[in-house]
Amino acid sequence: MAKTDLYEAPDYYLLDELLTDEHKLIRASVRDWVKKELSPIIEDYAQQAEFPSQLLKGLAEIGAFGPTIPAEYGGAGLDYTSYGIIMQELERGDSGIRSTASVQGSLVMYPIYAYGSEEQRKKYLPKLASGELMGCFGLTEPDHGSNPGGMTTNIKDAGDHYILNGAKMWISNSPFADIAVVWAKDEEGKIRGLIVERGMEGFTTPTTHNKWSLRASATGELVFDNVKIPKENLLPNVAGIKGPLGCLNQARYGIAWGALGAAMDCYDTALRYTKEREQFGRPIAGFQLQQKKLAEMITEITKGQLLVWRLGTLKDENRATPAQISMAKRNSVETAITIAREARQMLGGMGITGEYPIMRHMMNLESVITYEGTHDIHLLITGMDITGLDAFK
Repeated sequence: MAKTDLYEAPDYYLLDELLTDEHKLIRASVRDWVKKELSPIIEDYAQQAEFPSQLLKGLAEIGAFGPTIPAEYGGAGLDYTSYGIIMQELERGDSGIRSTASVQGSLVMYPIYAYGSEEQRKKYLPKLASGELMGCFGLTEPDHGSNPGGMTTNIKDAGDHYILNGAKMWISNSPFADIAVVWAKDEEGKIRGLIVERGMEGFTTPTTHNKWSLRASATGELVFDNVKIPKENLLPNVAGIKGPLGCLNQARYGIAWGALGAAMDCYDTALRYTKEREQFGRPIAGFQLQQKKLAEMITEITKGQLLVWRLGTLKDENRATPAQISMAKRNSVETAITIAREARQMLGGMGITGEYPIMRHMMNLESVITYEGTHDIHLLITGMDITGLDAFK
């Protein structure tokens, strides 16, 4: 039976005063969509480990696909604070649904816009923005995760086309994607980006099964067996590891906002539950340990909100560094996963059921803390930035 979404967003430091009327309007639109379309069905889809593909049209309609892409290519031309707000509201609903939007905007549309030719932008971006085409991003390999530069997926020049061989794994959207932005090494060992289209001979996308996390998200592999790639499908304006890392910066920025959405949902659920649940003759929210947990939650959420708001301002001014984005991604996910675990305990046995969103958020966040750069890797990125010494080599 569909449940009513009672979510009320916490704003302990009156951060709404830092947002424009447009920001608030965008947030209200996405929040309303999440409450009406996502919240009533997401628990059932997560239990069934099925992606709710009927939501794709709605995600496109609320502008969740490539909101910062200019309007001439089908995007909304919004600022990065707006993009962050959209991701926050979507992940408040479910991390997997936010992942679908993140991949489409940050990892597929962004590289085509930033690194593609004008012909590629006009061919793909409007259809990606409308959801007519869905995309995925091929970087991680079975043997190369935190070290993407070691990839073995490769292309060879065959005259009027390239021959692509290799495999990628842990790819969100891959089972249903129409195109894949794939990173491979050329014959000189330089990393290049290519647009691979479903239907190309030798290109398959096996689905990943038996996940305990992101269960309502479609995850799979990309397998390339002598796939012929037309030369016009090469992204011409980037070469080297900076190409995929530029995309990851976009996605990590969205996660920094998004994970806080999951944290806020867990906090809001725990606050409401503890005010209603009675033991020893009074609401458990009146007991000291419960208040300690709630007070720590709202403190960490508020700190995270201030961090991502400032990061959004820097991003809009084109001043945000990759290391600053890494710090925010790591902090937001750590905040969210800690709050989810505390909230689960506060709900007792009910916390593990699908009657409440907390256990689903907690399981999802175990993926979010690993993908787009692991928790430890982001610490080392910050460490390298502040010391000038590289701990990776």
